[in-house]
Amino acid sequence: MMSTQKTIDQDTLEKLLYLSRLSPESTNLTILKKQVDDIVGYFDTLSKFDDSQNPYDAYPSTESDKLRKDEIVAGLDIPDVKKVSENFMDGYFQVPKVLGEGA
Repeated sequence: MMSTQKTIDQDTLEKLLYLSRLSPESTNLTILKKQVDDIVGYFDTLSKFDDSQNPYDAYPSTESDKLRKDEIVAGLDIPDVKKVSENFMDGYFQVPKVLGEGA
């Protein structure tokens, strides 16, 4: 009987190696390919289950998933920044030391 499980091609495997910072020389490609093919097969198994109901519908929606528009806006001018704290000098805020002695 012929297997219907999907497999990844060599090009995809090489891209996965690059993204995971693995080198072909230090990795057993046969074992890695089988492991990745098994993972892809798990997704085929999961896709057989009914997921028509969104489990997140039970929770109230929030605004946190809405991103701001990608627009450049003016930053604060140095005189306005100086008003935030008296401990501002040479473009930096002075803050309390947080490292212990010897650091």
